[in-house]
Amino acid sequence: MSFGALIFDCDGVLVDTERDGHLVAFNQAFVDLGIDAHWSEALYDRLLQTGGGKERMTAYFDEFGWPAAHKDKQGLIAQLHKRKSEIFLDLIDQGKLTLRPGIARIIDEAISAGLKLAVCSTSKLESVQGCLALAGPERVQRFDRVLAGDIVSRKKPDPEIYNLASTELGVPPDACIVVEDSGIGCRAAVAAGMRTVITMSAFTRKERFEGAFLVTDELGDGPDQIALAALMAR
Repeated sequence: MSFGALIFDCDGVLVDTERDGHLVAFNQAFVDLGIDAHWSEALYDRLLQTGGGKERMTAYFDEFGWPAAHKDKQGLIAQLHKRKSEIFLDLIDQGKLTLRPGIARIIDEAISAGLKLAVCSTSKLESVQGCLALAGPERVQRFDRVLAGDIVSRKKPDPEIYNLASTELGVPPDACIVVEDSGIGCRAAVAAGMRTVITMSAFTRKERFEGAFLVTDELGDGPDQIALAALMAR
């Protein structure tokens, strides 16, 4: 069977967003809403083991204590996540985040090869769309699906979002290639039965990627670039 789809995670794959994007946005959201919290890089590295921004903040407050002035926990998380997403999109608009090397190239190769394209992310849809927009409108319009946020009830490392992508794309799992950057993303894609390629990002270089077909620093654009043909080799 030949491959029929190329599926990208967003954060850490399309754009190395976590340190210079999401972490900055979370901390500024805490300031803006008067929450006494600040995440260091070391703490955020640990919190990334929880998939999803709302879930990540919930795990943090469950461990370190909820702000006493906010009795509505779900309401607080919703407010923080909304503000955090606004700040994150502002960072993209300001040009502070860019596509990772090789992403635009491999999208073009996938289009030429006739593969379907999708994004599967635990991040809010608007944030994912903001990152994908950096690829340019002609590439964006070639994506068949962008699955994000709360579209599934069980987030990575559960394979639900990748199972959904397979169904909606009409491509069997073993005919899908997934590009991920994290251990939890790897576990989700492998559990879904998809070929999994890891492009390590700032916070994931020490993680385990069991079952991955390939683990690399980046897809690249230079002489050492990894071509789509190499990812499709049987």
